Amino acid sequence: MLFLCFVSLPAHAQDTQFLPEVDSHLTVNSRARVYLVAKDDREGGDPHQFTFGPSIQFYLKPLIKLQHVTLFNLDDSKSRPLVLESGYRIVTAPDTPVENRLSEVATFHFPLMAGILLSDGNTADLDWQNESSTWRYHNKLTLERSLPIHSYHPIPYIAVEPFYESQHNKWSATDFYAGCLLPVGKHVEFNPYYEYENNTGKSPNQSYNFIGLTLRMYFSLHDATSPHGLQKTK
Repeated sequence: MLFLCFVSLPAHAQDTQFLPEVDSHLTVNSRARVYLVAKDDREGGDPHQFTFGPSIQFYLKPLIKLQHVTLFNLDDSKSRPLVLESGYRIVTAPDTPVENRLSEVATFHFPLMAGILLSDGNTADLDWQNESSTWRYHNKLTLERSLPIHSYHPIPYIAVEPFYESQHNKWSATDFYAGCLLPVGKHVEFNPYYEYENNTGKSPNQSYNFIGLTLRMYFSLHDATSPHGLQKTK
């Protein structure tokens, strides 16, 4: 129903575009993880561009309530109430100088009723290109819940993400998402999603439709514990 609502939004939206992405995560220990991202990027009203770079994440200890809510989620960071992240990105676009980006992220996770997980991601980006620089802040709120289908557990979700852009001095774009996390084994997860963006940075307002597909891979250097910090049983 949510997907149908999104695609029925203003008819002047441009043609739907495809956004591929690959993320590779490596858990170093119970408190830290590194990952590498490569993706086509149009978030926050950006032009078509390719983004590539590493990040490091630091965790708090997992909460029992969060462990139960995220039991079938391959992303072990979601069992932690707070995740701090620092990342660097190289951003390239056709006929445009290479752009550098520093990202600082604080993500909070809250267990809600009926097994629903609320994630609140707060991101500050600093972009610089030649001698100019801009910054932006975006806040992504996500609701997700595991839905068992026999022994399989897909995780549908919805999310909203407004962007404040320094070059426009206002909240200039809002992105809406509807998708589903599809785990494959213990290390691979696919994330197909639909994204609608309303961009008010320039006049007239513009809207965009995207279909995205993310491949996420999760690996760990410490096999003594499960992805959620629980001792494995034989």
